[in-house]
Amino acid sequence: MSFGSLTPARDAESVATIRAALDAGLALVDTGDFYGNGHNEWLIRQALRAGDRERMVISDKFGALRDPGGRFVGMEARPAYLKSALAYSLQRLGTDYIDIYRPARLDPAVPIEDTVGAIAEMVQAGWVRHIGLSEVGAETLRRAHAVHPIADLQIEYSLFSRGIERSILATCRELGIGITAYGVLAHGLLTGAYAGPGGGEFAHLPRFHGDNLNANLALVEGLRPLADARDITVAQLAVAWVLARGDEIVALVGASRPDRIADAIAAAGLTLTDDELAAMDEAVPADAVAGERYAAPQMATLDSER
Repeated sequence: MSFGSLTPARDAESVATIRAALDAGLALVDTGDFYGNGHNEWLIRQALRAGDRERMVISDKFGALRDPGGRFVGMEARPAYLKSALAYSLQRLGTDYIDIYRPARLDPAVPIEDTVGAIAEMVQAGWVRHIGLSEVGAETLRRAHAVHPIADLQIEYSLFSRGIERSILATCRELGIGITAYGVLAHGLLTGAYAGPGGGEFAHLPRFHGDNLNANLALVEGLRPLADARDITVAQLAVAWVLARGDEIVALVGASRPDRIADAIAAAGLTLTDDELAAMDEAVPADAVAGERYAAPQMATLDSER
């Protein structure tokens, strides 16, 4: 289990949440230099107390470009760029190394060998401990791993997003690559508490639109009796399902308040029976979700979906 730092929030509450996660044993903290335009890295620095750094595993992403209006405008993973980005991240984090460093997405203009080779130089120099990737396919994983061992792949994985089961999961297992699963609650749909159409960070995604949303919420309702039978929430059930897929999988759970940490800990401690897992697969078959993960232009940029 790990704690994700994505949505900007009140600084004091965010710092308290990070500290609560660390004190509860959630050592892996995930961020990106583009989360809050670097502000989230600064929050992690504020959360670090004496002795905390060695027990915190910082996973940081780079390369997602924004324009002044905050819109994402592309990826940048050239060696010179990533080395500069790393320098700024180290300064904002207040540390002299990052545990896992990775491009946020594949840069189509830069061979993955060049990107990984440059991060490998940073590993050799001691600024980075391990190399990770995000949302890349099996072939790219193999090419990257041939340059330098890849420690971890960050990729969306949930009851609603099971694309990695086609070939990526098997490749990670073959190469000994860990998986950090994000979107384990399908951006809120699998919380069991989604109220319906409205605003929100992910309301633009196809799975939240019209008939797609209605169909997907109906799938979630099929999970509720299983959660009720265990006296847990649908969200905890969904997280436990991801963790049950393999020992190499870590579930990335976001939290904006310290009191949310306990729910994540409870989900991590659940053991689902074979019958429960089969019932969940029956309630939410792999191909049952309505709508793609992202709009077509975004899907076209995902190496993991090719």
